[in-house]
Amino acid sequence: MSQQLSYEDLAALVAVQARVIGELRAEVAAQAEVIAGLRLKVADLERQLGRDSTNSGQPSSKDSIAAKARKRADLSSRERSKDRKPGGQKGREGVRLEPAEKPDRTEILAAPVDCSGCGADLADARVLGDGWAQVWDILPVVLEKVAYVLPRRRCACGCTTTARPPGGQAGTVVYGPNVNAAAVLLGSEGNVPVERAARLIGSLLGTEVSPGFVARAHARLAERLETAGFDEAMKDALRAEEVLCGDESPVHVLRKDTDAFGRPLPGAPHAVTLRTPDQRLIWYIPINARSSQELGSLGVLTGWNGCLVRDDYNGWKQFDATLAGVQQCAAHLIRHGKGVLATAERGEQGWAKKVIDVLREANAAVATARDAGLDQLDPDLLASLRERYDKAVEWGVLTNRLRDWHDGNHPGYRLARRLTDKAEQVWLFTRNFAVPWTNNASEQALRGPKRHQAVSGYWHTPSTLRAYLRIRSYLVSARGHGIHPMNAIHRALTGTPWLPTPA
Repeated sequence: MSQQLSYEDLAALVAVQARVIGELRAEVAAQAEVIAGLRLKVADLERQLGRDSTNSGQPSSKDSIAAKARKRADLSSRERSKDRKPGGQKGREGVRLEPAEKPDRTEILAAPVDCSGCGADLADARVLGDGWAQVWDILPVVLEKVAYVLPRRRCACGCTTTARPPGGQAGTVVYGPNVNAAAVLLGSEGNVPVERAARLIGSLLGTEVSPGFVARAHARLAERLETAGFDEAMKDALRAEEVLCGDESPVHVLRKDTDAFGRPLPGAPHAVTLRTPDQRLIWYIPINARSSQELGSLGVLTGWNGCLVRDDYNGWKQFDATLAGVQQCAAHLIRHGKGVLATAERGEQGWAKKVIDVLREANAAVATARDAGLDQLDPDLLASLRERYDKAVEWGVLTNRLRDWHDGNHPGYRLARRLTDKAEQVWLFTRNFAVPWTNNASEQALRGPKRHQAVSGYWHTPSTLRAYLRIRSYLVSARGHGIHPMNAIHRALTGTPWLPTPA
């Protein structure tokens, strides 16, 4: 027969059970909090795994294989669209050869002797009017070794003057301007490392050149441009422009600049580009770190009062006070909007899609108005577009204000607040048609250094990086003014380079 518990024992047992239940509830609550945090982290990790160049600021060179496959699939589906015919699209200007009115030479070929149809002898066949054809080709590349006789004269003062050979000096054997230009173009235009460039020149000319010669060709051209004041001329020309685009990108330098004590300077080296929206002026310059101080030292934007197209990096904001206007890069905003859409569950981030759509519609409206010869949008149309934008952004703020995220505010809330606070900078392109709606021009300009780095891996020193960027600035801008790269290099090597002038 079991013993009955006393009231005191039952009360003690209930107290123990209550304490255990309380501890278990606290543990369950703590676990629920941990699970909620882990869910947010998983959501962010999934968002990061889905990041590529279409929905974030990540460069396309860092896209995963899966992301590149998705982009190819999207492109493939567009190409197979029933509404899109194969080949060049309507309005595209093709590149084709037209017969030269004054060919360099004319050759008369021997008459055919056998019929191409039946094979009969054509000796007694009827003579018709001649046909014609033109073949454009490159002459064989041959290294020409020219020996110059240099007359010398002695003045009554006792000084002897010797004639100067083109591209060299008395008593030396050197490669001429064309070989130097080939070395420069292979590196600057073709992104070919110096060792491979030397081998290519040897293969084309049948004469071996050293990697050291290729490196010196670049250094020599950069020094001539510096002596001629190319950088200062570019600064003056850029400061005379009404609209500029700016961007920056990290670069790899093997040996960084050092301070007075020989210690490497802090920060990661970057390449900066400042350019006109067209390809008329493009200036590349290296900086030691991605900082406001380094950007301020460029000497172009300080005190300048034009319109700047840029992303939202804080370093650019130091110039805003004197600028006539700032255009936030809409391509960046659209990518961030796609990133927010990737976090969506049950479609609660649809406001981001509405913002993307209205920005694209606004750009199309500006293009249509510009093509029609107008310099502003219809006020009612602009007001309608802005109203849709404002409503969508307001909803983005409200729906994400209290939404949890593992490291603070939800990405949707951060983007919506940015679109609210920077609305005037987002919509500048609709008020000033000279301002492009994206900073794609700067991103495209930086593809050259990025591609060169992808091939070569790094620059050895800040000096070699500076030389590369100066040469790129010179060749690309000269081409934008109708000057062939070979001619531009020849002019620089002879001491009379093309220099940009203020418009």
